[in-house]
Amino acid sequence: MRTLAIIIALLLATPALADSNTPPAYWSDRQLPNPKQEAEAQALMNELRCLVCQGQSIADSDAELAADMRDLVRRRIAAGEKPASIRGWLIQRYGTWISYKPTAEPAAWPLWLAPLGLLLIGAFLIRHRVRLGKRP
Repeated sequence: MRTLAIIIALLLATPALADSNTPPAYWSDRQLPNPKQEAEAQALMNELRCLVCQGQSIADSDAELAADMRDLVRRRIAAGEKPASIRGWLIQRYGTWISYKPTAEPAAWPLWLAPLGLLLIGAFLIRHRVRLGKRP
């Protein structure tokens, strides 16, 4: 019985061992010395989705990957690269899903047209329902 309890305790403890021992990237939680560059970095980091959390921007996420991406954004902006160029590189590498800014590519058209289609269907159904209600 004691052996079984030890095995169960070890199995339950393995998620605690999954945390990385790697130190955080240098610029992940530090601000750039140039306030203009830091403002650009913050604006871009708020527009990029965390690949781990999926519902948070990399600016708000505590995930290690988000910290690495914050570091990457700050380093590239400090090197003089434009935020649009960094966003483009990240979209090319991770796909359009990483950006909170919607794209105009054909694959996204259903996402743009779906709300309009649903509104039209709803208006049609309401109109049809009202007409049925007026009939004797």
